[in-house]
Amino acid sequence: MDDTIRRLKELTDSSDNIVFFGGAGVSTESGIPDFRSVDGLYHQKFKYPPETMLSHTFYETHTEEFYDFYRAKMLALDAQPNDAHRKLAEWERQGRLKAVQWFRRTLPCSQNIDGLHQKAGSRKVLELHGSVLRNHCTRCGQFYGVERIVNSRGVPRCSCGGVIKPDVVLYEESLDEDVMAEAIHYIRQADMLIIGGTSLVVYPAAGLVQYYRGHKLAVINKGGAGSGLGAAVTVDAPIGQVMAQL
Repeated sequence: MDDTIRRLKELTDSSDNIVFFGGAGVSTESGIPDFRSVDGLYHQKFKYPPETMLSHTFYETHTEEFYDFYRAKMLALDAQPNDAHRKLAEWERQGRLKAVQWFRRTLPCSQNIDGLHQKAGSRKVLELHGSVLRNHCTRCGQFYGVERIVNSRGVPRCSCGGVIKPDVVLYEESLDEDVMAEAIHYIRQADMLIIGGTSLVVYPAAGLVQYYRGHKLAVINKGGAGSGLGAAVTVDAPIGQVMAQL
C-alpha cells in the first residue's frame, strides 16, 4: 500500500458519515465503458454524436433510432459489481456510509444508471440520472422492467399503445428536484466526501460538490480529473483497485 492510499484509508477509517459521489468510471472495471475514455462512446463512430442520440429532441424526432442505439450501447445487464461497489455496500452495512450519489449521463445520487450499486447490496443510492432498470409508459404510466425494452423491437409499446420510456435523464431534460435536494442534504451533512470515477464535467450534477463543508474530501479517478478541488487526498488509479485496499 503506497502512502497516498494509506492516507486515504486513515481518512475513511476515522469517518462515520461518508458520502460517495460517483460517475461512469466506477463501472468501467465491470466492463461498462464510459463516454470520455479512449474506448468510450465519444471515440466510437456513429451516424450522429452520442450527445445527439441521447437527447430529448432525438428521442422525440428519431424515436426508433434512439431505441436501437439505447439497446446496443446503454444496456449491460450481464455486468457484475466490482470492488468499488462492494466496498461501498460494506461501509453502508457498517453504518459508516450514508449515501451513494450516482450520475451517469449515459442514461444515469450516483451519476450512474446501471444498477450495480444496488446489485452489490447498497440501499441508499440517489440516482441523479435515473436508472435503466425502470421504465414507464408515457401515456398511462404503467411500469415495466428493463426486460421489456431488451425483448422488444423498434419502439417499445405499452398494451395501451403508449411508448415505454426509460426512467433516465436525457440531454435537454432536467434532473429530479427532489433527488437533487436530498443529494445536497447528504453532502452538507457528510464528514467525508469521496468523489470517484468522474471527470466532473457533467452539470448540474458536478456542481453538487460545492455543498460539502468538511475537510476530508477525497478524489479517486483514473486520469487525475478533479485535482483542482483542494482535496485532502487525490488518487490517480482505477477506483476498484483502490477501494479494495481500504
